[in-house]
Amino acid sequence: MNIVTLEDALTLDRRDARDLYSRYINPGIASLVHLLDIDRNFVRARGVSVWDDGGQEYLDFLGGFGALNAGHNHPEVQDAVRKVAETPNLLQIALSRLAGALGQSLAAITPGGLDRTFLCSSGSEAVEAALKLARASTGRTHVISTENAYHGLTFGALSATGREHYRAPFMPLVPDFAHVPFGDLDALERELQRLPAAAFIVEPIQGEGGIVVPPVGYLRGALDLCHQHGALFIADEVQTGFGRTGRMFAVDHEDVVPDIMALAKSLGGGVAPVGACIATSEVWERAYGSRDTCMLHDSTFGGNALACAAALKAIEIAVRDDYAGRAATLGAHFRERLERIAGESKIVRDVRGKGLLLGLEFGEPPIAKGLSREYFAAMFASILLEDHHIITAYALNATNILRLEPPLMVEEAQLDAAANAIEQVSRHYRSVPGLVLAFGRRALGRQLPHFGVHRP
Repeated sequence: MNIVTLEDALTLDRRDARDLYSRYINPGIASLVHLLDIDRNFVRARGVSVWDDGGQEYLDFLGGFGALNAGHNHPEVQDAVRKVAETPNLLQIALSRLAGALGQSLAAITPGGLDRTFLCSSGSEAVEAALKLARASTGRTHVISTENAYHGLTFGALSATGREHYRAPFMPLVPDFAHVPFGDLDALERELQRLPAAAFIVEPIQGEGGIVVPPVGYLRGALDLCHQHGALFIADEVQTGFGRTGRMFAVDHEDVVPDIMALAKSLGGGVAPVGACIATSEVWERAYGSRDTCMLHDSTFGGNALACAAALKAIEIAVRDDYAGRAATLGAHFRERLERIAGESKIVRDVRGKGLLLGLEFGEPPIAKGLSREYFAAMFASILLEDHHIITAYALNATNILRLEPPLMVEEAQLDAAANAIEQVSRHYRSVPGLVLAFGRRALGRQLPHFGVHRP
């Protein structure tokens, strides 16, 4: 077996890439992607656009699951990384000036008194750090999360994640976690009364849960309940942060100041993997405020120079270019277009979300209920990609929801192009069964050559 050089890897075509992925990475994912026909050999990207090896342009309305607020390969973020290319990237014996600067920038843009930051490389790591911090700070172990939540797939984050599909194969998970219905303050209060809790962790808007916006006042009420019962309030802003929902952070819609916040995704400017857990000084000091405790939680790659440079520039761009304001204004325009489509469509049932974190909910007629529940949004996304060159995907915990998360530097004309494509697919196929049957014919046509059968 030979190694593959970078130069060789860059010459692989679509079929070779799929074969290697199936053989050495994850055959199940490779098979599903091939069935849905959503893989392409993408070779270039900038802003909202990506291009395949045939020169075809696609509009990316998936946006790296919220990691591409600044778009693909933002030149300023790339230049920031190049500026530190010759500095030590990992040198743990010295205090990083870039890490300290990033901490100050995060303290400047996050709500209230959040001013102590732990740097890491992903959203799951940020959530792990938040959970450990809450337990160490309060001396309690019980953690409350919400049903249908998605906080990541490492053991602590998975214990907080609220879907059994992901949890069941790995039981027993971290003990002392409970889940209550999202948006239900009475249920949260009952759980807070049942056991002394270290923390309540919540997404201000559930992303993978189906772009679910809670009732007005829910976040404020949850914060007040937590503090009444001596529990900390953890906001998971991994997907909703840095302007995505029309405010810099989604908790800002209710002027909520969390005790701890988990951040990642667009913090890296779409170029570097960066995560952060930021807390108040009071919470931090109780957990890690002495020389004996200051190194109880750490990360080898957290605060590396390349990641910090990307994050510093990403924050600068988000503030300077008013990404939150753009998401509010453009999101309102896009939502209006989508709601008009939903009002006329027999396929689209509802539009949900805030800013440019939006979801389309599809109907489920009885004759196609099971199939549409599990795969219809994926089928719709496949046809959008093949026929209209729009990249989207479904929500992991709500597979009948098509998620729409374009980069926040998107232009109104690009939003209109996506809306037009969605409208054309909805009108052309007219019903869920009609689209399912059309997709089935396409999928069968893609599979026939594997059995030595070719369409006439």
